[in-house]
Amino acid sequence: MNILKIIEKKRDKKELSQEEIEYFVNEYTKGNITDYQAAALVMAIYINGMNDEEITNLTFAMAHSGEVLDLTIFGKNVVDKHSTGGVGDKITLILMPIIASLGIPVAKMSGRGLGFTGGTIDKLESIPNFSTTIDNTTFINNVKEIGISLISQNLNLAPADKKLYALRDTISCVDNIPLIASSIMSKKIAAGANKIVLEVTCGSGAFMENKESAIELAKKMSAIGKLAKREVVSVITNMEEPLGEAVGNSIEVIEAIKALKGDMTEDVKEVVLELGARMIKMAGVGNDIEENKKKILENIMNKKAYNKFLQLVEKQGGDISYIEDVSKFEKAQIVVEVISEEAGYVEKINTKRIGEISANLGAGRIKKDDEIDKTVGIIVKKKIADEVKKGDILCYVYANNEEKANFACSELKKAYKISTKKVVKPATVLEVIE
Repeated sequence: MNILKIIEKKRDKKELSQEEIEYFVNEYTKGNITDYQAAALVMAIYINGMNDEEITNLTFAMAHSGEVLDLTIFGKNVVDKHSTGGVGDKITLILMPIIASLGIPVAKMSGRGLGFTGGTIDKLESIPNFSTTIDNTTFINNVKEIGISLISQNLNLAPADKKLYALRDTISCVDNIPLIASSIMSKKIAAGANKIVLEVTCGSGAFMENKESAIELAKKMSAIGKLAKREVVSVITNMEEPLGEAVGNSIEVIEAIKALKGDMTEDVKEVVLELGARMIKMAGVGNDIEENKKKILENIMNKKAYNKFLQLVEKQGGDISYIEDVSKFEKAQIVVEVISEEAGYVEKINTKRIGEISANLGAGRIKKDDEIDKTVGIIVKKKIADEVKKGDILCYVYANNEEKANFACSELKKAYKISTKKVVKPATVLEVIE
């Protein structure tokens, strides 16, 4: 089989066979196909798409490119959660300790930042000495002992997806339904969960720009889940504005810690409650969604969720003194206020641009091997429908480079549209697809 023929075939809008897809995945994982050849095929897929059979074959090939975990030791209902990505999306950091505190095992594999969106693993690694690269045996043992473990994709779990995930980020091939669906579902299949709650984001700060595209993606992933004998529920959420306030790495961790202590923004709370209530139901420990939400709030108020996060950090080598005292986190050298030059109401925010600005400050990757600056980012103080007076602070910029800080301030002002008329606050949870 020849990779050039496979690239040529997809370039010419032809369907790839299961054998061709498996050949590409296996040989790229082994290093026998180069990054530039893989990039050519990924770009052809991005432009010309894939049908349902191709997407399913790509998903299974990536899932089985390495080890597939067996989590049945934790019971017949093993629940996982995944987000399609967004700006300021720190939900995993908040939600998974809550779920574990309710006695539901959390064995979760998360990703790094992709494009203009942040990654859970980059955020967790902002905690000094926190290890996200533990081996599978330790991963399973940690869940047995404390009920939770969060890791990055290691070499044995969906290694093909790990390589393609990083490649897509650097060739502008991120926002594509076949590639997103196969990437997410291959990780979920490899990670061993049989019940999956998906947060499918849509809007200017998501890969799916509108609700219709998000629903299409959700249905693709549900179809893959069905073939893989996984139950999938999708929650469509609004990403027309950053989620919460912080956009970055360590500053999002700090916001997550505050949320676990009961101090969270309404949009974050809405997403945490909806996803969490669905996870509890799928785990078989509560069929009433509203009652499940009360359980979540109770475990935030009694500090069980926060204490579970402390256990997680300590178990994976992290310094818990930073969790107990967030002022210890290393700070950016430059903090600049972005001041509104007009009065009115926030009508629109270019959320994708905010993600790009944060990445440009160093919170994301421009090239595949870029180092992340954990300290930089943006704190958003004014969101859609908020009243703004001339001179009010729209955002704070955290930077370690004066030129980048000034550029960020200038661009952030352009990312806001201020109206003289009152604006209706948008809903955060848009639809649930079961």
